[in-house]
Amino acid sequence: MPLRSNRLPLTLLLAASGALAGCAKSGEIDVTGGAAGITSVRSACPVVGVPAGTGDVTVFNPANSTDASAIDVTAAISNVRSTCNDASDDIQTTVTFDVRARRTQTAGARDVTLPYFIAITRGGNSVVSKRIGGVALHWDAGQAVATANPQATTIVSRALATVPQEIRDKLTRKRKAGDEDAAVDPLSQPEVRQAVLSATFEALVGFQLTQDQLRYNATR
Repeated sequence: MPLRSNRLPLTLLLAASGALAGCAKSGEIDVTGGAAGITSVRSACPVVGVPAGTGDVTVFNPANSTDASAIDVTAAISNVRSTCNDASDDIQTTVTFDVRARRTQTAGARDVTLPYFIAITRGGNSVVSKRIGGVALHWDAGQAVATANPQATTIVSRALATVPQEIRDKLTRKRKAGDEDAAVDPLSQPEVRQAVLSATFEALVGFQLTQDQLRYNATR
């Protein structure tokens, strides 16, 4: 199935995400705390995830029934993983995930395409881009289970995913015992917290469900 795209502030080619880096790089925050020497690292790469209620899908036949006897195909997303290349002005992330599907009627070969989405969110709640793709599944005659391993890529502007220098300075400034703000968490300051949120992106993948399918997932 071809992908449908809307060009938004972020260039989304498709798929998902990132992980916390092992060492600080440009655009990241490296905070060392006191004598304990604790280091916290924020990566510019988006974090990958599956939104609640979208990680599995149930297809019924007939479509207007939700009886157990009408279940046609079930499928679930698992093993979401990603690699991130943040060495240039555009941060490119490739995400792969597994789809395992089971059909109830195994007579004859069959092909099914299940729609899925990949969305980029900013600040934890703002969807800035979304694309729809399709997972192609094939069963041979007599086969009950089919699997697929989709892969896709997102591109996010480094400038948007980078915390401003003045905010990084506030987060990394050395504090001594006795200083007026020594025990104050910089993230408790609204302007600091908002700047970090604004530079935080997530790449979320899940099945593109109908309203009926969403209700079924929420109530079963």
